[in-house]
This record gives sequence, C-alpha cells and structure tokens, in this order.
Amino acid sequence: MSPSSGQQSPTPLSLADLRSRVISTLSDAGVPDPEVDADLLIGHVLTLSRGEVQSAVIMGSAIAEEDATRVLELAARRAMREPLQHITGTAPFRQLELSVGPGVFVPRPETEQVVQFAIDALSSMPDAEPIGVDLGTGSGAIALAMATEVPHARIFACENSPEAFPWTSKNFEDVGAQNATLVFSDLAEAFPELNGTVAVVISNPPYIPAAAIPRDPEVRLFDPAHALYGGEDGLDVVRHVSQTALRLLRSGGTLVIEHGELQGADIRALLEADGWRATATHRDYTTRDRTTTAIRP
Repeated sequence: MSPSSGQQSPTPLSLADLRSRVISTLSDAGVPDPEVDADLLIGHVLTLSRGEVQSAVIMGSAIAEEDATRVLELAARRAMREPLQHITGTAPFRQLELSVGPGVFVPRPETEQVVQFAIDALSSMPDAEPIGVDLGTGSGAIALAMATEVPHARIFACENSPEAFPWTSKNFEDVGAQNATLVFSDLAEAFPELNGTVAVVISNPPYIPAAAIPRDPEVRLFDPAHALYGGEDGLDVVRHVSQTALRLLRSGGTLVIEHGELQGADIRALLEADGWRATATHRDYTTRDRTTTAIRP
C-alpha cells in the first residue's frame, strides 16, 4: 500500500512471505528440512529462537527491508549447501552452543548419543575425580559435554589439526570448564602422563574409507578431509585409538568409538584382536549402528 501523497514510506515486508520465499529457495536446492533452516536463518538475523520466529509469522509480523535482504543473502549461501552452522557460526550440542566454521568438523546430533555412553561410564565410577580422555576432539564438543555434565571428572582432550585447533581453543575458553584440559597433539602420543589411570576414552575419529564419497554436499564440500577419511578401509585412525586407549586406560576402563553404520563388526573384530573384552555395538535413534564400546582387560 502506497501513501496517497507526500514522501513515500517503504512497504512493510511480511515475515510470512519472506519465510515462504526462503523455504522455496532451500527446497529447490534440495536442502533437507528447509522449514527448519528457514526459521533458523531468520532467527539468526533477528536474534529470535525458532519458536519466536514461528510466533511472529502467526501474528502477521513485518520485517525490516534491511533484515529481509540479509536473510535472503544467507539463504542463497545455504542453497549452495554451505552448512547452516558455518553461516550462523554456531552449532548446538547437548547443553552447549559451540563456535564452528571452515576447518573444523561440525558436531552432529548422533554424536550427542555417542557421548552419553562416556558420560554414563564416568558417572558410574567410584573415583572422586574420574579421568576421561577425548582423542581427536575437533570442536571440543565431546570433551566439553563430559566436562560440563560430569563436573567432578577431569577431562583431557587432544586435537592435531592446525585448522581446527583455533575453534577448539575458542570453545574451551568460552565454555570455561575448569576441569577440562586441551592440548595440541597427535592422539598416538597424547597424555603419556595419564598412562594406566584413565577411566574412559572416547573418540569420534575419521572413519570414511578413502574411496568413498559422502552423500551430503555439506560434508563433501565443506567438512575438513582431515576429519573425514580414515585410510583405505576407514579404520586406520581407529587402530591408533585402540592402541592409545590400551595405554591410557586402567583395567576395567571403558572405550567408546563412534563409527559408520556398516563398521561395527569390523571394529569389534579389530578390538578383540587387540585384546579388548565385552565389545558391543549400539544403534542410534535412526536404528543405524553408531557406537562401539569395549572394556580394557
């Protein structure tokens, strides 16, 4: 609607119309769950939660033209399959909000289930300060979840990627868990001072076979190769995790490994050959094999 006279004012833009346009853009690009991403992009620009965005849409709210332009710019990036977390600069993980971007692996919802095994094992220990170790911590998601959810534990984490480590360091600093220690180190050499004293070792290592091509463009085009590929069979780093965990864990300590849905049997065989006992593979909420646990003899 235009004023009948005098200086014209910009027509208010409907938030509902903008949301529909963003959803259409993302749907055409094949983005999974375009409604969710549309709400989150709008919320990022307007500093609103997803629920608040939806309420504003229902209430018929308008959006400033400058904000709408910004939303559309971000939607265009998402349509190119740039990860939503790279666009917003943050990734939720359990109770945490982590900083992420190019060079660091974006934590996934399924890993929230994986870390629960480590949290449960730490919580069940009789020690006053049980020790947990995260090998190849990436963004720090696993280590910081353990540190904040089991505050009486002492958590140690290592990362060896120069591109990822600044993100890791920022997250450790921002979360400020006094019981968490981060070092730049290859996992094979990490924490010799802890040999034989650790209660739980956990790792989400790179496990994609070198010849495999990830289906999702967000993974294929944007996640760092260093965090994805684990050699010809995908298990090269898992083998190092097994040996390092045998060094670090005390007898009866627990090992937790995240892996691909078809790797459970091979990882159990690998661990059993190394002398681990009580190996078991567990499914995630989508019924895919996701986690293998074992006990140090």
